[in-house]
Amino acid sequence: MLGQYLPLLALLLLAAAFAAGSFIASGLLAPRNPSLAKRAAYECGIVPSRETPERFPVRFFLVAMIFIVFDIEIIFFYPYAVAFGGLGVFGLVLIMVFTFAVFESFVYLIGNGALEWGPLKQVARPSGAVSPDRTVETTIRRVGLEDRGIPADDGQAA
Repeated sequence: MLGQYLPLLALLLLAAAFAAGSFIASGLLAPRNPSLAKRAAYECGIVPSRETPERFPVRFFLVAMIFIVFDIEIIFFYPYAVAFGGLGVFGLVLIMVFTFAVFESFVYLIGNGALEWGPLKQVARPSGAVSPDRTVETTIRRVGLEDRGIPADDGQAA
């Protein structure tokens, strides 16, 4: 009885030996000349000059949610497609309820602006709510200009 699990046990032992051997080999053979640049986090080739003050926009997470929802939908549609003949009307009703739930979440995300990547819509404010001294030059913050040789304006927050 245990003989049928022998190939699985051998595969597990080989995987563990390979993992341990890889760690040992990299520890023995890897060059050891660390520097500040090598220890820094790699961010798509951009040298990090300071910590980023901004958070990711909510729209980024909404688009990620759309991808996750549709990935899960595909995962559940595959077994349904395989067992379509044996499920009958009951299976069709269940898959329609599931499709409605996925569509409802998609409509919710679209309603919250998940795919609107243009400029943000401005909310109508009373006439005295914005200072007349406020201009594009004073409100737009220039980010990342220090490494490009472009002088940043003095009156702006860095």
